Amino acid sequence: MKKFLIVVDMQKDFIDGALGSSQAQAIVPHVVQKILDFDGEIFVTYDTHSQDYLQTMEGKKLPVPHCIKGTAGWELDSRIAKALQGKSYISVEKPTFGSVELPELIRKAAGDEPFSLELVGLCTDICVVSNAMLLKANFCEAQISVDASCCAGVTEATHQAALDTMRCCHIDILPC
Repeated sequence: MKKFLIVVDMQKDFIDGALGSSQAQAIVPHVVQKILDFDGEIFVTYDTHSQDYLQTMEGKKLPVPHCIKGTAGWELDSRIAKALQGKSYISVEKPTFGSVELPELIRKAAGDEPFSLELVGLCTDICVVSNAMLLKANFCEAQISVDASCCAGVTEATHQAALDTMRCCHIDILPC
């Protein structure tokens, strides 16, 4: 069985930049260890916006410029980037919360083999849950899990709510 790890948006702006938090900073060592220990294929998503971010629907609802391609905030956290060195991974830029491209990339990587998916990253209540639900819709028979110790939400309450939502949709939540 193939194993895929989806590392969601572990970018500087979500960790210690424009939208950073102490909760996001706290999961970085766990995500680093997950990457180092993972034996399978890795996909890394990048929240990707352009200079006109504030004119977009998201920018109007969240008027905090972040993850502008080409800026330091768009880059992966240096510890995450170091953990990925020497690992083969596929980068996936996404202009919104969930990547509609990701399921097709996974389908191509899996071929005819059965596979499992594990998600980690930021933010549990926005991009992690969006990608998990897209993957569940595309691969309803695949084993899909989220490692709660490798995720952080905007708040602890919304983090827990997203975990509960995913659990209700038959996505396995690995304990903290």
